[in-house]
Amino acid sequence: MTDDRQYDVVLLGATGFTGELTAAYLAKHAPAELKWALAGRNKAKLEAVREKLGIDVELVLADVGDPETLRALAVSTRIVVTTVGPYVRYGEPLVAACAEAGTDYLDLTGESEFVDKMYVAYHAKAVETGARLIHCCGFDSIPYDLGVQFTVEQLPARVPIQVDGLLRAGGKPSSGTFHTAITAFSRGKQNLDAHRARRKAQPRPEGRSVKLTTGTIHRAQGFWAVPLPTVDPQIVAYSASLLDSYGPDFRYSHYAAVKRLPVVAGGIAGLGLLVAAAQIPPARNALLARFKAGDGPSPERRAKSWFKARFVGSGGGRRVITEVAGGDPGYDETAKMLGECALSLALDDLPATSGQTTTAAAMGPALRDRLVRAGITFRVISTEEY
Repeated sequence: MTDDRQYDVVLLGATGFTGELTAAYLAKHAPAELKWALAGRNKAKLEAVREKLGIDVELVLADVGDPETLRALAVSTRIVVTTVGPYVRYGEPLVAACAEAGTDYLDLTGESEFVDKMYVAYHAKAVETGARLIHCCGFDSIPYDLGVQFTVEQLPARVPIQVDGLLRAGGKPSSGTFHTAITAFSRGKQNLDAHRARRKAQPRPEGRSVKLTTGTIHRAQGFWAVPLPTVDPQIVAYSASLLDSYGPDFRYSHYAAVKRLPVVAGGIAGLGLLVAAAQIPPARNALLARFKAGDGPSPERRAKSWFKARFVGSGGGRRVITEVAGGDPGYDETAKMLGECALSLALDDLPATSGQTTTAAAMGPALRDRLVRAGITFRVISTEEY
């Protein structure tokens, strides 16, 4: 990638709720020499965000419905950051433009179907042009991707490794997350087709094994561990396939940690109702209307939100428990994670990667150090030999 582009970073979707939070984070933390801009389809709204934040950055008009504007955007900058979702509806033209232009791409998707489809369609082109296409750069899936990598670092090298992730969180999920989930529930066949297509296209790691294990409901760390069907284990597994440091035989299981069994039963029942409603267009539209994209909670409510992701790793006769923790996962910490991803790609000395990759493979410890300085904790709780 050349360094003579007009911008280092352009944030697309800056007028949305999470986009504006990300813009505010960059405004506070981007160094003066970073050339960055805000992008969107409505100039007046962009100007309002710029004025509200009190920043002097350029504005770029780009519309996810107009591929020509996205191509012009991609060739003007080293890195594009987008908060415009659901990505399965609006994301592909920008990925295509970045892959073609050799431009690094970051998003906040939690949509497995989108991640798989983009790999099949654009990974090879991005490898050719040198673009790094990195999905899931917020609460989906950085705490787990970097948390598992941190856990693996505490274990002996070149041994079979098993890691179990357990998530606890308090706070309102973002409207974008809700829209993502309902959209995914309504696209079961498309999700399966995209997954199968990627399995055919993606090479297996040579001489190594990487597996996801679903697991069952069980007691762990004083909680009920309930299998959590999110995009996060998919991202962890892809990092493990890219990085030899995860050992010759790596396995990962992903759970929600719940205190009381009745809550587990209620959650399963509620999820079943949401999945069923998502299949019926009027019911699906009614659900989506309850959480309008761009809406979000007040700063006071976000200040009370939190997350803790705990990891139990074992291998080579050692067992380690680690934890990644932070504040409001759906908004504040997500904006922080996305902003630091952009700054890391723009400013840090990183390993040579290209194509569709992950935060662990592309940025790894450099990004983790940034997040620690920004207030997200990575810690070892205990280590024991067995």
